[in-house]
Amino acid sequence: MLFNSIPFLFFFVVVTTLYFLIPFKFRWSWLLAASCFFYMFFKPEYILILIFTIVIDYIAGIYLEKIEDRAKKRRFLIMSIIANIGVLAVFKYYNFINDNITGVAHLFGFSNHMPSLKMILPIGLSFHTFQAMSYTIEVYRGNQKAEKHFGIYALYVMFYPQLVAGPIERPQNMIHQFHEKKLFTYDNAALGLNLIGYGLFKKLVVADRLGVYVDQVFGNVDAANTSSSVIALLFYYFQIYCDFSAYSDIARGTAKFMGFDLMENFNRPYLSKNISEYWRRWHISLSSWFSDYLYTPLATAKRDWGKWGIIFALVITFLIAGLWHGAGWNFVIFGFLQGIALSYEFLTKKLRKRISAKMPKAIYNGGSLLLAFSYWTFSLIFFRSPTFTIAGKLIHKIAQMNFHFNLPQLCGEKGPLNLVLSFMVILALTLRFLLPRDMRLKYPAVFLTVITLAIIILGKDVAAEFIYFQF
Repeated sequence: MLFNSIPFLFFFVVVTTLYFLIPFKFRWSWLLAASCFFYMFFKPEYILILIFTIVIDYIAGIYLEKIEDRAKKRRFLIMSIIANIGVLAVFKYYNFINDNITGVAHLFGFSNHMPSLKMILPIGLSFHTFQAMSYTIEVYRGNQKAEKHFGIYALYVMFYPQLVAGPIERPQNMIHQFHEKKLFTYDNAALGLNLIGYGLFKKLVVADRLGVYVDQVFGNVDAANTSSSVIALLFYYFQIYCDFSAYSDIARGTAKFMGFDLMENFNRPYLSKNISEYWRRWHISLSSWFSDYLYTPLATAKRDWGKWGIIFALVITFLIAGLWHGAGWNFVIFGFLQGIALSYEFLTKKLRKRISAKMPKAIYNGGSLLLAFSYWTFSLIFFRSPTFTIAGKLIHKIAQMNFHFNLPQLCGEKGPLNLVLSFMVILALTLRFLLPRDMRLKYPAVFLTVITLAIIILGKDVAAEFIYFQF
């Protein structure tokens, strides 16, 4: 069920209304049933995968709390993680690994007889797998008590607002909220509708409209030139930001309406002055997950290597983060570029600080922002391109420095109109800031009216799937 669809509108109204009407002791079961229905709306049989991992991690949490022997406890945690990663590996990475084994085998004159599997990736698998693992890891570390109520733990994994595309929550933030009695308040409703409205605006008006142009260029790179390639790349930056942050806003809004607080997943990443800052502002729930559960343990284990231990941890972390996004070498390259940039920033931190002290602040910060934006946007070529061939062609088109505009060819049947509208919707991002935050919360009807009019006038009329559903 898509957030940007009519069925979800009815679903949200019914689920939220009954949530406040039924007795508190039944609310967890109502939310769990609604979350199951929400997930099964996509592909019903895949809920069995969720049930499998939920049962394993629920039992693992209880035993991790009971076991006192550190070595046994660690082995039990490893078995739990392997079970989760195993499910993810089969559905998401099996064919990728098998294809690469086949390619290497052919180079040496051998054959690989392992068959490819025709499977559809369960929607949101990477997200709820990582959320489940954070539970067992935190119980192992002693930061979270094992949840004895099976239904509450299942709801922690399956809570419908963030089930499919995050934010990837931690048990310390969420589980206790399901034990608390939530009351309807005007402030929660206003903030929730504010987030939902702005999320729909970013998705329907900005992301989906920009996506028309981006798809045309990436789908026919041979017909593009430098101008169209650069514009498509810039548009994709705004498309993926608005698409994913829209999902996060709607998720936070639907949860907030019922009184639940989800973590903020984006913090204006376009204001970042370096790649390190990008990852502190972009997909915060994922970057903090990797920082806590992969980078920090790796860096600690390799502390005897000095600064090279830090670099090793950074590169490995972001190679895996790249693979998390998709089973393809293009995502590995994307992650590698992030790791290289972060390593460079780590090694040159003192030098850059000395340079900044000798330059006017406005010039240094402006140059840093532009450089970080350019590098991040360039790395998105590999994130968006389905093959290395397309990525290579796009880079070649940009390098040709051919800035001839051919608007009718680039914009499709409607000629320059799509391009003009695309520029308009980027400017329309400022809509949120036209009304002060206090006014948006005190008078949500005003804000929502403006948002609704913008969606009707500029929004795309076909509900498109969110980009991060494929991850």
